[in-house]
Amino acid sequence: MKIKVSARVQNPDTVIKKSEIRLKSKLLKENELTIEKENVFAYPPFINSHDHLIGNWFPRNGENRPYPNSDVWVKEMQFAKPLIERHKVWINDSNFDLSKGNAHLLTMLGIYKNIFSGCGIVQDHISKQKNEYYNKFPINVLKNYTQCHSISLGNWWGDKSALEEWQESKLKMPFVLHLAEGIDENAQKDFQKLKDSNLLQPNTLIVHGIALTKQDIKECAEVGASICWCPGSNQFLIGRSIDVPFCLKKGIKVVLGTDSTQSGSLNILTELKCAHKMFPEIKYNDLYRMISTTACKSLYLSEESCCLDSESSNLLLVSKKCDDPFENLHKINFWDIEFLVYKGKPIYGNKEWLEYFNIKSDDYFFFSNQKYEKFVIGHPEIAFDEIDSYLGYHQKFPFIPFS
Repeated sequence: MKIKVSARVQNPDTVIKKSEIRLKSKLLKENELTIEKENVFAYPPFINSHDHLIGNWFPRNGENRPYPNSDVWVKEMQFAKPLIERHKVWINDSNFDLSKGNAHLLTMLGIYKNIFSGCGIVQDHISKQKNEYYNKFPINVLKNYTQCHSISLGNWWGDKSALEEWQESKLKMPFVLHLAEGIDENAQKDFQKLKDSNLLQPNTLIVHGIALTKQDIKECAEVGASICWCPGSNQFLIGRSIDVPFCLKKGIKVVLGTDSTQSGSLNILTELKCAHKMFPEIKYNDLYRMISTTACKSLYLSEESCCLDSESSNLLLVSKKCDDPFENLHKINFWDIEFLVYKGKPIYGNKEWLEYFNIKSDDYFFFSNQKYEKFVIGHPEIAFDEIDSYLGYHQKFPFIPFS
């Protein structure tokens, strides 16, 4: 199938106007079919570099914000109403084995949050799970990583020590941990602890880093470490962010993550808007790098995961709201995503696209508003009904368009 669009984003420095893309998929009815779509931009699916799929609930937790550091929030949230409500669906057995019990109901909330915002890849910050956990999802939940919850709390959700986890990475995959998520003395000490543990490495992906000084940032740049910025979560919990413009000036690989909706933005699209509001001097294409090419480098992904060539099995089509395709992403919501394809399989979009594929309609859920008729892979409505049955009432999730 050839799709002609207003423009194709090949990378953050190259936009090809009036471009043609050959979609590669074994499910296509006609390979030589040409479709012309006016007022549509084409991108590779986005990359969310930090989420907690099990943690996507609503509303946010944070009655006593701003917090001096996130450890205070972690302890407080255990007794907060939203988490107590979530526990009616899934109670953590302290092993964090997400293949057990009702955990799948909550992780699917996180998956669909990402799908409805155009993400094809997400880094789920949790202790390593069994292979079947990663293999069951319609998009790519990364499994090649090592991790520690945080330098301050350690690996309290399981798995090995931080040093053992990093050693296991063999510098061939990212080592991910929360660090310096706060503004007090405890948060400020995190970076020195990281260095003392010999964990400031080229594959270290620091999540948040709010308390990092300019000198700390320079040292991160020197070693080649990456920083995952979660502006929505940082602003909500702490009221402050790491100095991202300075990070970029020093050549730090900065990527963007949503965090979970217990503290962060609703999805990657609202995260982009939050990032621009916080630091409007950052160029739109530099923000786009954070969910594309830079994310590929920091997460050790192949180049095809972040670049849209003239032939591709991964594709994201989005309504054109303005002439600049990078600014365009700051003007859309999940209804403006026309078509998301991952590994040749239709994932989400306007219902009309399914006419060109050999698929079983029973494998999809269909929903609409006054303007659009949409499809999404799987049956999230069944999971949401099951969640409601545990709660005893209907729960709305604003990151789900039909909830």
